[in-house]
Amino acid sequence: QVQIVESGGGLVQPGGSLRLSCAASRSAGRLNVMSWYRQAPGKQRDFVALITDSNSIRYEYFVKGRFTISRDNARNTVDLQMNSLKVEDTAVYYCVVEVDGFFYWGQGTQVTVSS
Repeated sequence: QVQIVESGGGLVQPGGSLRLSCAASRSAGRLNVMSWYRQAPGKQRDFVALITDSNSIRYEYFVKGRFTISRDNARNTVDLQMNSLKVEDTAVYYCVVEVDGFFYWGQGTQVTVSS
């Protein structure tokens, strides 16, 4: 059993910043990859960033240089610092964690970038 709680979404103006947080709790198993995806209205769900348990990081091209992913292995949390936000970053952001080869999705948190 894995539970995921996301927080930190909201409304921000273009050029602003938000920080998303995700806490994962599990009864057993090894927490490996932690990642963020997003889904804009009427569009497919897209990969945003991931971080492994050894802190290897990968970003999708459209957030590289603006977003920073980090994790705290002791607390089983992953954060996504989002800077220089654009209107096109508006989406529901999902935290996804991989435990022993199985993937678990959070409920999502809304990020709206608008003036």
